[in-house]
Amino acid sequence: MNKFFFRVIVFTVLLPALGNAQTLHLKSPNGKIDMALENGAKISWSVKHENTAVIAPSVISITLGNGLVLGNNAKIIDAKKSSVNTVFNTPVYKKKAVVDEYSQLTINFKGDFGLILRAYNDGIAYRFFTKKKGEITIEAEEANFNFSKDHKAYIPYVRDLRENNQYISAFESTYDEIPLSKFVQDSLAISPLLVDLENGKKAAIVEAELVDYPGMFLTKGKQGQHGLSGTFAHYPKAERLGGFNKMNYMVSDRETYIAKTNGSRNFPWRAIIISENDKDLLNNDMVQKLSAPSQIADASWIKPGKVAWDWWNDWNISGVDFKAGINTDTYKYYIDFAAKNHIEYVVLDEGWSEETDLLKISPNINIKELISYGKQRNVGIMLWASWYAINQMLDDAFSQYSKMGIKGFKIDFIDRDDQKMVSSIYNMAKKAAGYKLLVDYHGMYKPTGVQRTYPNILNFEGVKGLENTKWTPKDDMPHYETSIPFIRMLAGPMDYTPGAMRNATKADFRPSNSMPMSQGTRSHQLAMYVVYEAPLQMMADSPTAYMKEQESTSFISKIPTTFDETVALDGKVGEYVAVARKKEDTWYVGGLTNWSARTTTVDLSFLGKGKYSAEIFKDGMNADKDATDYKREIIKVTNTDKLTINMANGGGFAIIINSEK
Repeated sequence: MNKFFFRVIVFTVLLPALGNAQTLHLKSPNGKIDMALENGAKISWSVKHENTAVIAPSVISITLGNGLVLGNNAKIIDAKKSSVNTVFNTPVYKKKAVVDEYSQLTINFKGDFGLILRAYNDGIAYRFFTKKKGEITIEAEEANFNFSKDHKAYIPYVRDLRENNQYISAFESTYDEIPLSKFVQDSLAISPLLVDLENGKKAAIVEAELVDYPGMFLTKGKQGQHGLSGTFAHYPKAERLGGFNKMNYMVSDRETYIAKTNGSRNFPWRAIIISENDKDLLNNDMVQKLSAPSQIADASWIKPGKVAWDWWNDWNISGVDFKAGINTDTYKYYIDFAAKNHIEYVVLDEGWSEETDLLKISPNINIKELISYGKQRNVGIMLWASWYAINQMLDDAFSQYSKMGIKGFKIDFIDRDDQKMVSSIYNMAKKAAGYKLLVDYHGMYKPTGVQRTYPNILNFEGVKGLENTKWTPKDDMPHYETSIPFIRMLAGPMDYTPGAMRNATKADFRPSNSMPMSQGTRSHQLAMYVVYEAPLQMMADSPTAYMKEQESTSFISKIPTTFDETVALDGKVGEYVAVARKKEDTWYVGGLTNWSARTTTVDLSFLGKGKYSAEIFKDGMNADKDATDYKREIIKVTNTDKLTINMANGGGFAIIINSEK
């Protein structure tokens, strides 16, 4: 794709408005979206998409520590409109390049502050900025999202609390599908949060470029029963070890403010993604577009890939002459499996070191031997660590292990997004990049664009992943798994950790720690490697299980983790999803369904001209009774073909399409 850049700036003279109120409008490049900003006693914003009211008038402001409210009786000095149409490269993403086209309105107010408004063809965004000297204290931010109707919403309530503190959680939530008016009072939800505007249209609330500032939770609106309001964790005043196995750094007391920060800065974007149909949500770039470019000058050392993971399968291997567990022999077995199947990494999860001292390695583990063993087989080693443990010795740990040859860290039990933790996430990523280390953040709030700024961050959790099947019998995972591509994945990659080889029907599923299984079919699991964005993608089951299912394993090993192009094929939130992705000359197609069996048609018109060979994994005839049943076939196709595929209950399909040159 050729780069192009076109920018027009128009200075707009603001005419006196009736009643001391001024209303400014900003339209998207295609003219469908109209964003209005009304400045009177307070500043409020509203949004329409054609004839659909997306956001009703909603007040926004920032309150400083001295009591000054940026937004009350504000006086406009000037306003400047501009338009941008450009393309930027994305080396670690679902596509090679992103088109960035928008209209912008920059408003300067008396008192050294302002607002930037942006209108894209697929949504809008606004952010405050200040131009004050020295440091300022942010007492509060008012961010309201009012809706004109009692729309259905997909509410990801904060559930997995640490010591009953709503602002400390694992950020893992299923969705309550309820009218906005039924949002539970005094509860918090995390974003992205999706609202059904009816007639096929959806609106998703997201935030981006979260830098040196707390993340935004959502709560029941203060201005009306059909609205939502942002709320933010206050800055930590006192902290202590606590939470799960004393691995969390808990906040025992908080300050009266949410942030202290540089007085001259841009604040995070508050954005609404607007789609005209569900499938458009599967290929949205809003968070990427609103985030700062890479700060890593030479990113050639950043190598995405798949990871053989130990924890989910409980180090459960068989047919060997040693006791499986957290020891050198077990990890050599994992490395051998990874090498045989062209898996780029093996991760050593908890137990390889003392939990709070990463320099004290278990006597059962020889890290140097494993690094050397892996290097000889072209397999890199990554290490798990809690945020607290690594933060205590950040430079020492990164320096020592990078010199030894470790490729990166899986950093867990973050479980906060107050200003202090957000700043730490950036600092860790920057430090890791200095040592050429990859990062996978777990127990983590949703990604908000830091992955574009520091592309050595290859993945984030912030999702109720496959690990939950080890202990949760009641959650409807296929419904959730067909919801998150439209909602959570709007924020960025997610470490869902797919790959279960023990697959179960709804009737047969049961939790198990050492022999865990998935809800839904084998093909459902394989499809996740295409559908779910994860530049560092886990293979959750054990090497023994994968070697028993070599046909499925070989198929997974051929699917890359980043792509050059993405095409959203079809889908409906919570029901089914189908996506096609291209890497070099090969196409990868994946589809998932919930517990309802369905027949889908895959239109191959996205292919170029010529003949192709398609390797297809789909649900077997008896997958409704035996979820491991699948059918593999290789057929010839062209871009004029439409494939009819039957998906069983909790089923799916995955296809690799190669050109026949």
